Amino acid sequence: MKNKVWRAVVEIGFIIFLFYSNLLMGEFERSARGKKMGLAWAAKDILTEENFLIAGSAAFIGYVVVELLRNKRRLK
Repeated sequence: MKNKVWRAVVEIGFIIFLFYSNLLMGEFERSARGKKMGLAWAAKDILTEENFLIAGSAAFIGYVVVELLRNKRRLK
């Protein structure tokens, strides 16, 4: 049981990491305000409650989908 929980935490954390790194890259590439304002400003701009809620929801949904696919593959 501990292994399943640990794997879920790691996978959800990795999805959240990818979400935030994508947002941070967007601040520097698309909006270009990150280049002018700096890394600290960009990090402050993306670390909001709304973004965390979106990241957490997407990570949970992604984890559930991947687990369903894993279980489906094991049943074959």
